[in-house]
Amino acid sequence: MSKFIYIYNGPATPMDQFTEEQSAAVTAEWGAWMGKVGTAMLDAGAPFGARAAVSDDGSDASPGLLQGYSIVEADSLDAAKALADGHPFLSEGKGRFSLEIFELADMGGM
Repeated sequence: MSKFIYIYNGPATPMDQFTEEQSAAVTAEWGAWMGKVGTAMLDAGAPFGARAAVSDDGSDASPGLLQGYSIVEADSLDAAKALADGHPFLSEGKGRFSLEIFELADMGGM
């Protein structure tokens, strides 16, 4: 089994801008998806807050639309991708949101 990180990318509305009802609905959607993933969910992760970016020349850069992460365990990249089926972050259906999936490489005890 390998660990995979999901990176959420897109113009998401910050949680502090949701109404109480919207927050409850989003929380329920995420809870349902996490329940479906079950024990493969190693770290539910967190949304990203304040952000900044620095370029390799030391200048400020514009931060991207990365919104948060989760970590799952799966047998393969395809299996990790299959776990994303029904993910609430991908529910809009307009192509503005994506879930980038990376295998976390073993650093050999480093």
